[in-house]
Amino acid sequence: MSAVPRIAAVTGGSAGIGQAICDDLLGKGYEVIALSLGKPSLSHPRLHSIEVDLSDRAATAQAAADLVRRFEVTTVVHNAGVIRAALLADVKLDELDELVALHLGAAVQLVQATLPQMRAAQFGRVVLVSSRAALGAVTRTAYSATKAGMIGMLRTWALELAPEGITVNAVAPGPIRTDMFYDVIAKGSERERAGVRHGAVPAFDGCGPKVVVGRWDHRGA
Repeated sequence: MSAVPRIAAVTGGSAGIGQAICDDLLGKGYEVIALSLGKPSLSHPRLHSIEVDLSDRAATAQAAADLVRRFEVTTVVHNAGVIRAALLADVKLDELDELVALHLGAAVQLVQATLPQMRAAQFGRVVLVSSRAALGAVTRTAYSATKAGMIGMLRTWALELAPEGITVNAVAPGPIRTDMFYDVIAKGSERERAGVRHGAVPAFDGCGPKVVVGRWDHRGA
């Protein structure tokens, strides 16, 4: 049997957790394609970038077609996300639609595009980055709903694709001090300090994602 291509597509790979995932996969010998609004600050001969707004379905379709035309992808990590914090009375349906497109629609589009390559390899790894907020959190109507939707979606995919050697899993982090965290929590605020005191908000040092990706790089993982 021929070797499985070690090629991974990582959304939101230009910063924070996504960039740490890219770095970790590169260290494991993968070819990595980051699909993000901007380019990663990392530089590596096996790191490629496709700049795309994944909340735009037409742009995502074009990026997905470009991805599979250029690379034989067998691993997809859908990490891209945005919060859009608002109390219920202030929730905007346009922002809900945006998060549905980004967190759910983009995952569907990218996995559909890469599925033929995974099937050809009889191997695939799909990881969706959900959130602890899937269980509910104040001001997180759109975010919690779509991150919870990821879990139902991936359970369905796992049942459908397991017989073909394709696994589908989720990771659901709590708060991590990345740029997105500071979009909704003021740096140095009492809210941040309270989280740190109780161990709920770890500093981001790239260690968390290394646990996540540690089992992806061999058949049967």
